[in-house]
Amino acid sequence: MSLEIKNLHAQIPGREILKGLTLTINPGEVHAIMGPNGSGKST
Repeated sequence: MSLEIKNLHAQIPGREILKGLTLTINPGEVHAIMGPNGSGKST
């Protein structure tokens, strides 16, 4: 079983954050979200 995200869009007022994200995570794979402190990785 895989986790699939297709064409994900997200925005806050006045700013588009994600523009058509497509991602497939297969069993056994490890993925990380990286960025500077305070950039909203956990929200």
